[in-house]
Amino acid sequence: MANAPKYTLENLPADAVARLLAVMQQLRNPDGGCPWDLEQNFATIAPYTIEEAYEVADAIERQDMAALKDELGDLLLQVVFHAQMAREAGSFDFEAVATGIADKMVRRHPHVFGDAKVADADAQTVAWEDHKETERRAKASAEGRSASVLDGVAAGLPALMRAVKLQRRAARVGFDWPHAADVFLKIDEELFEIKEEMQSGSAERVSDEIGDLLFAVVNLARHLEADPEAALRHANAKFERRFRQLEAELVRGGGSPAAASLDELEALWQRVKADEGDR
Repeated sequence: MANAPKYTLENLPADAVARLLAVMQQLRNPDGGCPWDLEQNFATIAPYTIEEAYEVADAIERQDMAALKDELGDLLLQVVFHAQMAREAGSFDFEAVATGIADKMVRRHPHVFGDAKVADADAQTVAWEDHKETERRAKASAEGRSASVLDGVAAGLPALMRAVKLQRRAARVGFDWPHAADVFLKIDEELFEIKEEMQSGSAERVSDEIGDLLFAVVNLARHLEADPEAALRHANAKFERRFRQLEAELVRGGGSPAAASLDELEALWQRVKADEGDR
């Protein structure tokens, strides 16, 4: 950061992207920067990056365009933050990030920026995966190792999302159940194995079998073309909405969940569901 310009309100660039880059550069500037921002590194910022991505998804799910604008700004700030730290380390900068992704999009869309032809969106999905596979194989070759169809599935993804990606990759080479009905049988098998392991008294083995069950349920969702991550988020929101309504009903009657019996809670829960037109 030697000889880095010091930005103030008076000399910040007018261009929106240049202004954002300058703001982040000044936040990381030892000369008048922010003590908290100066202490951060890639590892400490990564959790915020993940959190902001989820907040973008939440705004989209709520169809809140004002919130989406704000959350996209927060997510963009994360990209700028990482790029600034990389610039300081001499690794790359924001321009290199932007150039890299633009070049990748051009490379993966030869039907838009070249002479290739695709019939429809499904054909483009196949072509996209073929381009990615070619890139993965080239990277593996450059690293002196054999390529795997599972290469590039990030370990840091949410577990449900990563399970879907692993399963889709395996399915591309034929390792998949042919029908959703086959997955139901696998789910029944995993449930039985959990019951068996419960008798063993081993929490580790029970946990292992629960993981297998969740993996099988993700497989079912994939076969039924449902997004398990989105489905679980929806279920969480539904549970929260209904439980808050249950609490409100109890408070109106002078009670509370802690003071109610399980039978009372279950009866009220069923009533809340019925009020929503659910069964």
